[in-house]
Amino acid sequence: MALMETFYLSHGAPTLAIDETVPARKFFQSWQQSVFKEKPSSILVISAHWETAHPTVNVVDRNDTIYDFYGFPKPLYQIKYTPPGAPKLARRVRELLMASGIDHVDEDKKRGLDHGAWVPLMFMYPEADIPVCQLSVQSDRDGTHHYNMGKALAPLREEGVLILGSGSAVHNLGSRLPYGSPVPSWALEFDNWLKDALIEGRYEDVNHYESKAPHPKMAHPWPDHFYPLHVAMGAAGEDSKAKLVHSSWTDGTLSYASYQFTEPK
Repeated sequence: MALMETFYLSHGAPTLAIDETVPARKFFQSWQQSVFKEKPSSILVISAHWETAHPTVNVVDRNDTIYDFYGFPKPLYQIKYTPPGAPKLARRVRELLMASGIDHVDEDKKRGLDHGAWVPLMFMYPEADIPVCQLSVQSDRDGTHHYNMGKALAPLREEGVLILGSGSAVHNLGSRLPYGSPVPSWALEFDNWLKDALIEGRYEDVNHYESKAPHPKMAHPWPDHFYPLHVAMGAAGEDSKAKLVHSSWTDGTLSYASYQFTEPK
C-alpha cells in the first residue's frame, strides 16, 4: 500500500457544485488525472462545516447528502452524493485519537456528508465508490489542538487512507465583494503569508497564526475553515513538504488555495 499524502482543500461556496465559472471547479475535476492518481482504500474528511465540543466521527454504512445551507438555487438541493460510509475507519480514528491522550471522542451514527465534503468529492471521485468518514473540528480550541489531532492520525496514511482537510484559506463571508472585484490587500497578504509559511515548513507559525500572520481576524473571523488545514498538516508529519496545488479567488474574500503535503522519501 502506497503511503498516502495529505491535502488541505479550499472548497469555497456550495455553488461550486453548479457554477461552471468558478475557477477551482476544473482543479477538482482534474483530481484523479493530474493531482492525485493513487486510489485510496477510504477517505477521511475534516470539514469546516462540522463543529462539535469534542472530536466526533460519523459511523454510518451509507452517507446521506446534507444540504447545510439556505437560500441557494434549487438545482443545488437536487444533487445526491452518497458514497459508502467507513465505520471501520471511524472506529480506527477514534482509537488513534484516544491513544494520543484525547479522552473524549464521540460517534455520530446518523450524520452523512456536509457540503465541505460532498461538493469537492463529487468532482474528485464522481463514482462515489470509495468509503468516506468525517471528523469534526472544535472551533473553541486552537491550531495546536488540531495539529496534534493530525499527528495522532498519521498512521492512517500507511493504511491507504486519504486525509483531506476541507475549508478555505481565506474565508470572510461578511466582506464579500461584487463579481470581478479585485482581491483586497489584507486578503492577499494573509494568503501569501500562508503560502510562504507552509512552503518554508514553518508549521509552528501556522499553528499560532493569530499572532504570526497579517490580518488573521479578517482572513478568518471564525476559525472553522482554517483548522482542517492544521489536521492535514499534522497528519503529514513535521518534516513534510507543502506544495501549492491550486490558487484562485471568488467574491474577493474567498481563497481557494489548496495544498498537498508529502513526506520526504
